[in-house]
Amino acid sequence: MITLSDREEIIKIIELFFETGKTKDLSVLKDIQLNDSLFSSFSDVPPHDLKDYKTSIALEELRFVSISDYDYEIVNPKISIFSDTAIVAFELIQKGMLVDNKAFTGEHITIKGRGTFVLWKKPTWKIIHIHLSKISN
Repeated sequence: MITLSDREEIIKIIELFFETGKTKDLSVLKDIQLNDSLFSSFSDVPPHDLKDYKTSIALEELRFVSISDYDYEIVNPKISIFSDTAIVAFELIQKGMLVDNKAFTGEHITIKGRGTFVLWKKPTWKIIHIHLSKISN
């Protein structure tokens, strides 16, 4: 049975993922993603191969700590639930200051993109696949 609380829980998990960029509490990433060989992720950041859980976590942590004054907006989320599996597709706007700690420089960035997250309820909702991509301007 699909309930409103499932939809609320699912969108909260997606928001928690991106809130990590604001809070810098990287432990959240491990709490909301399924640590399993079934986990996978794609993004438009090289390398473009399919990544496993461990590699995804490491790259997400690096990404979120490299952007200061991070903010995001999830636009037009569509949540489709099929029993114990959910697909969330959305547009995404991310902003912040990309920091180069070696050169002590920064660059303001605005990234418009799209995202698709797949979640599996085992026994609570966990992210099992992520696909993020930029929309070319």
